Amino acid sequence: MSRTRAVVALVPALALGPALAAGAALTLDETARREAIRAGEKSVGDDGFDAEWRVNNNRGESVSVLTPFHRLVVAARHATFNGKPLKPGDPDKILKENRERLVLWVELRGTSEDFARRYLPRLVVGDREIKAAFVQNERTASRQADGQYVARCLYGFPSRDLDGRAKGALIVADGDGRDVSRFVIDLAAMR
Repeated sequence: MSRTRAVVALVPALALGPALAAGAALTLDETARREAIRAGEKSVGDDGFDAEWRVNNNRGESVSVLTPFHRLVVAARHATFNGKPLKPGDPDKILKENRERLVLWVELRGTSEDFARRYLPRLVVGDREIKAAFVQNERTASRQADGQYVARCLYGFPSRDLDGRAKGALIVADGDGRDVSRFVIDLAAMR
């Protein structure tokens, strides 16, 4: 391979390298805000736009990691889809809503309508266990065609306890303290 080809092949990797190495920005500067809004506006035709922030486990369950960047992407996507760009103050309002929290939107599967009512989440990062600052479990799960039920739960964890490059696990326990679900979350792979 010629030296020129090698350099040309390396340029895209270098352009992506710092962004991926930086990990999830738990606070956004003005440049990151503009980038998130642009990404959301361009994502209107892309059904897989949120794959970066979605994690599945081996039970057919999923979690969406709502980083500040992701929240702005979704808001800009919805605004563009509706033909109305975000207003100048909208990003501040959106980011203020869950400031200092990493929000996880979790879809869990169970065998009864009220299976998730007393679930307790925790985030384990290294040897630290972080308790949720906010827990909203769906009280009445929806029945699926396969007879299972799906509950959509919302959990918020203090971001002051997290590094945007952290790798950890969301573990959900039932009311008796038994672990019922687990997701590996790698913030370094997200924005």
